[in-house]
Amino acid sequence: MSTIAASKISAPSFVGATASPAGIVETAHRLAPKVAARAAEIDQNDRFVSANYTLLKEAGLVEAGVPRELGGGGAEIAELAEMLRVLARACGSTALAFSMHTHQVAIAAWRWRHQKVAAVEPLLKRVAVERIILLSSGGSDWIGGSGKAEKDGDGYRITARKVFTSGAEAGDILMTGAIHEGEDGSRSVIHFGAPMKSSAVRIEETWRTLGMRGTASNDVVIEDLFIPAANVAFSRKAGEWHPVFETIATIAFPLIYAVYLGVAESARDIAIEVARKKQASDPSLAGRMDTELRAAQLAHRWMLDAVARNAPSAETVNEVMIGRTLVARHAIAAVDLAMELAGGASFYRATGLERRFRDIQGARFHPLQATPQARYAGAMALGLPTGSIF
Repeated sequence: MSTIAASKISAPSFVGATASPAGIVETAHRLAPKVAARAAEIDQNDRFVSANYTLLKEAGLVEAGVPRELGGGGAEIAELAEMLRVLARACGSTALAFSMHTHQVAIAAWRWRHQKVAAVEPLLKRVAVERIILLSSGGSDWIGGSGKAEKDGDGYRITARKVFTSGAEAGDILMTGAIHEGEDGSRSVIHFGAPMKSSAVRIEETWRTLGMRGTASNDVVIEDLFIPAANVAFSRKAGEWHPVFETIATIAFPLIYAVYLGVAESARDIAIEVARKKQASDPSLAGRMDTELRAAQLAHRWMLDAVARNAPSAETVNEVMIGRTLVARHAIAAVDLAMELAGGASFYRATGLERRFRDIQGARFHPLQATPQARYAGAMALGLPTGSIF
């Protein structure tokens, strides 16, 4: 049942200001049945979605966001979001893990195209040619930073533990950072790529979780890794927003939350299928569910509209984060109602709703979480500083 429902598109498809080309979205639809077929077994056994990563690589989705001029697919943010949304209907874990690679590529591609940042070009070419996988650790590498970077000659020695590293075992480079404390007591975060094959980098299996089990978002432990100064992409003051992070936040979260939207949409389809079979007499639950889902879809479209401005700033961060809160709130509510609409059948793993219910809970935990998001939005409304709200 869940495999069939995962491939449906019963709700309107919003892709931001510009309609997306069909290529990678059609590819995602083609892959969805295979991805969905193994989702339950992966979830039940706490396994990483490695076989699905193989499918994504073979289909050319790893390089989808790389500009065509550099050998990639040239997909725009709205198209990448729709790709992830389709994959999420089939398997939330596959889509969420892959969103972490996808947003890293999309950010680099945006900076190359719109800010003429030449330094990202070698990385983008490697993604296109070698199909390397980029990792992200938002749980450790948000505005505050984490880990220690100690000056050592013409570089730094890095010691850190990076939690929530989705898809770690498939990754080639962890896009991360560490805090350097200056002699004057100042704290700055240096940003760099950590090679996952280095002997100084290892994965510690900590991922035993309520939902999104197949992401295998284990800890990555870095011990005495040397990073030459030339390999530091940029540095910033710890604990404060930086223009690069305004770009990251504006671009990354519409992609990540496309996944949660897709999970909610698949839950809706399953619940409708169950309800039709049992011929529920009162349609109001289905109506409430679709109303919540539509609110999540509209909020996600708002996020994509903010990206489409191509002008990341504190203002676009605010709009994206308002959208992030609304997508999470309404997607979770829609899945709750899907459980209620399906009734007792929703309690069985075989129905597929139970997994969606667990997976959607992850929408609560990405930044900006509810309290800092409200503080940020309130400060923006009142004309107060937002630089240290995260």
